[in-house]
Amino acid sequence: MTDDVVPAPDRPGLRWWAILLIVAAVAGTTFAIGRFTAFGTSPSVPGNASPEAGFARDMQVHHTQAIEMAMDIYRRTDDEGVRTVAYDIATAQAGQRGEFFAWLVEWGLPQASTLPLMTWMTGMPEHDHGGASEARTDEELRAAMGMASPAELAELDAQTGTAADCTFLSLMIRHHEGAIPMAEALVNVGTDARAVQVAQGITQTQSAEISIMRSLQERLACS
Repeated sequence: MTDDVVPAPDRPGLRWWAILLIVAAVAGTTFAIGRFTAFGTSPSVPGNASPEAGFARDMQVHHTQAIEMAMDIYRRTDDEGVRTVAYDIATAQAGQRGEFFAWLVEWGLPQASTLPLMTWMTGMPEHDHGGASEARTDEELRAAMGMASPAELAELDAQTGTAADCTFLSLMIRHHEGAIPMAEALVNVGTDARAVQVAQGITQTQSAEISIMRSLQERLACS
């Protein structure tokens, strides 16, 4: 699997929120690399129905949309702050998506699941999406994960300037807010030490990114 390569943007005079984002992204990447050598130290390899396998599959789906939205606005925005955020989200999540793919390869598991999205989260009272997933459509489950609908993506694609920037920020904040409960659920129910620590890193990084994007919304006077 290959990911699109995004050219690094010019970054003169970055404001505090851009610097914070870069630091968070670098810290998360460094941590993940450091944990890679500990892969497989859990008592047993996660199975096909494990929370780790479900998380790796669902998060690849989740990250794919975030990468597509971020790369789209990165190419079109004229705002330095939005461009920086989009670049960092696209590159960081492309790396993580590849990592989740590699987990499943290492565990000898298929990339796709026959189960509905978030089924692995069943049993977590505060994040029990999976318990009712059998009765929900794929579109409804994607919405529960904070993902944008085809209509919302079409609206973003049709917009330009500040309107597009504001729509992107709104959609990406909601997207991150859907990922954080998934990561928190794996922290609570997962048994593979490396996977759990990567999930903790996602919670921390995406929480910081939400704060940064909200500050951008304020600066752009998004409604």
